[in-house]
Amino acid sequence: MIRPEITNRMAEAGAVAVLRIRRKLSLLPAAEALAEGGVRVLEVTLTSPNALPAIRSLAARFTPELIIGAGSVLTAEQVHQVAENEAWFIVSPVVKPDVITAAHACGLPVMPGVFTPTEAQIAHELEADMIKVFPAGFLGVGYIKALLAPMPHLRLVPTGGVTPATAGEWIEAGAAAVGIGSALADETTIAEGRLSILTERARVLCASIAASRKAIQVS
Repeated sequence: MIRPEITNRMAEAGAVAVLRIRRKLSLLPAAEALAEGGVRVLEVTLTSPNALPAIRSLAARFTPELIIGAGSVLTAEQVHQVAENEAWFIVSPVVKPDVITAAHACGLPVMPGVFTPTEAQIAHELEADMIKVFPAGFLGVGYIKALLAPMPHLRLVPTGGVTPATAGEWIEAGAAAVGIGSALADETTIAEGRLSILTERARVLCASIAASRKAIQVS
């Protein structure tokens, strides 16, 4: 798929499930459980052990059913590494022009992280495909509305503090999608193999997003 198509599919999905773990665990069972619950976009952070082979194996298993991407990307070199391992999108915690340029050179959408209005606009002017707002829980839903009032062109993805039940609130505030990590797929639940919990959380997440979009259409 071309970059705009990948970006649109991410927005249509409404949520990016972030898999960030510290132990050497297979992410395949967690990914399968989340997919069963309706999740369609997965981000594997480079801070996780064996992140690169995990991205490759998940991409091989799920493409094109799921879009698999890489998070916590900080350098252009890392962009090329994850692209070589079949990542479909890039997420960075910060705005770095070289990361954005490298991602686009690889044909991949990129989502840099921002905190302030100035950072958000700079990311947009650098042609970021979507913009991660972090930590969203600290800033609050009202922050998304406030940012979009003068800058409605921004495609914001609040991350950090979003839960399956509250995801729809961020969508109603104007977010293009949400990023959700431990509230959806925490390391303990994955390690203990309680995968049905992940599936149920994913269902709640998808239902929350669907309900919010329906409410927006009605209004």
